[in-house]
Amino acid sequence: MKKPFLVLFLITLLIHSDLIGQKKYSDEVDSLDLMIGQMILTGLGDFNELDPNESVFQSIRDGEVGGLILFSKNLSNTETEDRLKTIIDHAQSQTDIPLFISIDEEGGRVNRLKPKYGFQKSVSAQYLGELDNPDSTEHYGEQTAAMLYRLGINMNFAPVLDVNLNLDNPVIGKVERSFSPNPEKVAEHAGIVIDAHDLFGITAVVKHFPGHGSSKTDSHLGLTDVSSTWRFEELKPYKMLLDSGKVKAVMSAHIVNEVLDDRKLPATLSDKVIKNVLRDFLHYDGVVISDDMQMRAISAEYGLKEAIKMAILADVDILLFANNVPDYELVTAHQIHQIISEFVKSGAIPVERIQQSYKRIIELKKEMGLL
Repeated sequence: MKKPFLVLFLITLLIHSDLIGQKKYSDEVDSLDLMIGQMILTGLGDFNELDPNESVFQSIRDGEVGGLILFSKNLSNTETEDRLKTIIDHAQSQTDIPLFISIDEEGGRVNRLKPKYGFQKSVSAQYLGELDNPDSTEHYGEQTAAMLYRLGINMNFAPVLDVNLNLDNPVIGKVERSFSPNPEKVAEHAGIVIDAHDLFGITAVVKHFPGHGSSKTDSHLGLTDVSSTWRFEELKPYKMLLDSGKVKAVMSAHIVNEVLDDRKLPATLSDKVIKNVLRDFLHYDGVVISDDMQMRAISAEYGLKEAIKMAILADVDILLFANNVPDYELVTAHQIHQIISEFVKSGAIPVERIQQSYKRIIELKKEMGLL
């Protein structure tokens, strides 16, 4: 009489084990360490050929990295595609949860995959906006997305939704990164670019929320205050594209905007900008990724630990550390992971806040077909 019960028990155990496997990416069963790791997106490193002993691969194996960002320094002068694909494939093989493999490939001046490496020539957003031909925008959008797909890159920090309100803006207008001074035209062409990326399974990350187009200075270099130049129309491209359901991920800017936050906090660190405006006012509950946390607008004004805590409490889901800095400013994924873990253990960051970001990240990875 005991054997049927034993068989039933074993079958139940097997089914339960299988269900646990199916729920592998659920915040109900995953560890806090794993959830925190998914919130960290870091630079690949200063190499352009595969070396399995590079520290970044150990961080991936340890579950301390959820995504990587690539730069021109990661491109070899010979056999560029093959060597980059080898690096990306190896990185993905080191983890059970596939990585976001990201790049800044806007076209024009912000373009890592240049013709000198054997890639096709790209054009700027401003060129496409002035041409104002949807077919041309679609063509170049698909050309970029196809190239990324071929390499194994699944996330592009583009298109730019900044409205070109200041033609002398050193980081947007002067380098032709905005489609237009007209917010409707920005939304139209950006939407075409997003659709082109969707066609190839690439997540397009729109940027720089809540609008960098009117700035007079470069947030890469220091504090950038747009309080006197920013206009509400800079939110219009976000509103239009969010309402259309096209947007899967948003990048926050490090700009100070007293119109939206009278405390003069950079948008990335401001709950009033991310929570109140993006989440509540614009009804967006998807993934928010910070601009590079090592840009001077953040690193020169706030300590590493404080900036990390403030960004997470502001409702940013993924922290980007590109590590394009001098050696003495480098920060490892392990260090970032430890800092976040300590804040959670002390109660400074609620566990629920980590679970919330993890859920958004995993839902996006599922939508992308990575899981």
